[in-house]
Amino acid sequence: MAERPIPEGMALIVRLVNTLDVERDRDTLATEEGLAAFESEFEGGPALGPGELPGLRRLREALRAAALVHHVESAPPPAELTALFAAAPLVARVDERGTATLVPAPGLAGLAEFTARIAAVVAVAEATGEWRRLKACEASDCLWAYYDHSPAGRRRWCSMRSCGSRAKMRAYRAKQRAGASEDAPARKK
Repeated sequence: MAERPIPEGMALIVRLVNTLDVERDRDTLATEEGLAAFESEFEGGPALGPGELPGLRRLREALRAAALVHHVESAPPPAELTALFAAAPLVARVDERGTATLVPAPGLAGLAEFTARIAAVVAVAEATGEWRRLKACEASDCLWAYYDHSPAGRRRWCSMRSCGSRAKMRAYRAKQRAGASEDAPARKK
C-alpha cells in the first residue's frame, strides 16, 4: 500500500527532519554535498551557505522536538523552535485578488529566510489542523518524522511493520518476564 501524499509545506518539514537518520547514524546535513542535495530537492529551495549548516541542524532538531511533543507526553517542550522563529520574522502579503499569505520579512536571506518560510508553513498548518499531525517516531532509536494520516491522529510510530512491531514485542516480552517473576515465588512453596 502506497503512503498517502503529505501536504506540500509539511513535506518540506518532514524531509528536513529526516535528513538525520538516527537508526543508521547518517546525517545528510553533515557535509556541503549533503546540503546541496537537500537544496536541489525543492523548487525555489533554500540558498544556504556551508557556514549555515549548524543553524540548519538546530532548526531540524527543533522541528523534531515539536514533532515529538505532538504525541509523546514526556517529550521536552520545543522552546528552541520559538526562539529560532523569533529571529526570522514574517509579514502578511496581500495580492491583487486580496489573498493574504505569510512570507519572510523583507531583507531576510539564507538561513533566516528559510526559517521564516518554515515558520509560515507552521502557521498555516496550525490554522488548518495539519501541524499536530507532524510527528516523530516514538522509538528513541528511530525518531523518523512522518505525517499522521490516521483518522484519530494517534499514530505513534513511523511504521507499524518496523518500529511499532518492535515496541509491541518489547512490551509483550516485558509483560511475560513480569508475569514469570510473579509466578517464581509461588513455585517455591
